[in-house]
Amino acid sequence: MKEKNKPVLEIGSHFELEIERMAHEGQGIGKIGEFTVFVEGAIAGESCVAEIKKAKKKYAIAEAIQISKPSEERCSPPCKYINQCGGCDLQHMTYKGQLRFKTLKVSDSLRRIGHINAEVLDTIGMEQPWYYRNKSQYPVGLQNGKPIIGFYKKRSHDIVDLDNCMIQHPIANSIMLAAKEWIKKYNISVYDETKHEGLLRHVGARVGFNSKEVMVILTVNGRKIPFADKLIEMLKGRIPGFKSLIFNVNTQKTNIIMGKENILLYGEPNIFEYLCDTKFQISPVSFFQVNSIQAEVLYSKVMEYANIGKDETVIDVYCGTGTITLLLAKRAKKAYGIEIVSQAVEDAKVNAAINNIENTEFIKGAAEKILPEMAKAGIRPDVIVTDPPRSGCEQKALEVIAEISPKRIVYVSCNPATLARDLRYLEDNGYITQKVQPIDMFPQTSHVECVTLMSKVEK
Repeated sequence: MKEKNKPVLEIGSHFELEIERMAHEGQGIGKIGEFTVFVEGAIAGESCVAEIKKAKKKYAIAEAIQISKPSEERCSPPCKYINQCGGCDLQHMTYKGQLRFKTLKVSDSLRRIGHINAEVLDTIGMEQPWYYRNKSQYPVGLQNGKPIIGFYKKRSHDIVDLDNCMIQHPIANSIMLAAKEWIKKYNISVYDETKHEGLLRHVGARVGFNSKEVMVILTVNGRKIPFADKLIEMLKGRIPGFKSLIFNVNTQKTNIIMGKENILLYGEPNIFEYLCDTKFQISPVSFFQVNSIQAEVLYSKVMEYANIGKDETVIDVYCGTGTITLLLAKRAKKAYGIEIVSQAVEDAKVNAAINNIENTEFIKGAAEKILPEMAKAGIRPDVIVTDPPRSGCEQKALEVIAEISPKRIVYVSCNPATLARDLRYLEDNGYITQKVQPIDMFPQTSHVECVTLMSKVEK
């Protein structure tokens, strides 16, 4: 028996909605009776006509098809692919509105998930929030028998064929177009993920914003690629700073983009980039912040919050390729980096050598195992910096950090939800959250990075 007055949300049906607030992924949220409706393309404070796309027992997903009362933060998206490509979800908001949304997103997560009462500063944005990505990975596919390159539609693996992306570096877009021409001219086999057949899976680019060096990466379902010499000649003629062409082998039936083996086809195996007056080596698989301009803002804020002195010791947990560790080392007596990925540790050691930074030590292993060993050896850091993946810190790592009891903890996070969870644990174990600084590393999207300062509570 149907519940009385409960609306029937049929797929394709239309409803007039008042948008009360924003979801963390950027959708507007409205109500139809008891149903919560997440509306793609709607902004808090707007009235809109929404078309139901998916209906569950307690919520629905819809798309705004007409804006009856627009928000002052609404603008016309400049990208012609905005209704197709799933890469950007906030282009319909002014940049000022995007920054405000991200500040509120962080504040809401801290309050609702972590019950954290701390100062959340205004999100630091970019002067030019376009063409900022230094790393691009374009999937390659077939459409009506013809090769296409672009990005996936939202929540699908259907490729939108692009000739430009407004958040990728312009050189990366030029590489994409050159690759598309090469594929068509030389009839290069294209991968079909449903059949696990075909050769070329992805075209990748890594661009040094400051060094101007460029690496191109072809991810291939095989170990040979025809007419690579023709592509090299095209890239040499069209791409300023072209330094490297890498052949990445991925023969697995998987959605993971890159395989483990890289073969050098042209030039050097690495490129370099400069951040905060420090030189970093970048390999095809190195982790490196995708927004070089905002990375300098992020790292400067980490240095400010760490406030490390020349007689102090710092440990960088989840150090990756050592970017933050090396910047800290320039101010500290000693800086240690802990990282479980062996290749990242080797890259960190190379970066230390390149910059002649000798007061560092990089250790491979899980933080929850390495930190107690360091404590037993008498290494007591004044500051701990941690920059974990989106899933946040491992519980055991948090336990050990609290037991070691540094004077300050600087927590770098790309996920406000797991940040709030971890701050709650640390606050329950002797720390107070002083301030949180959101930084817009990913304009036009709902993602946001944060730098948080925690201090030891004096007893």
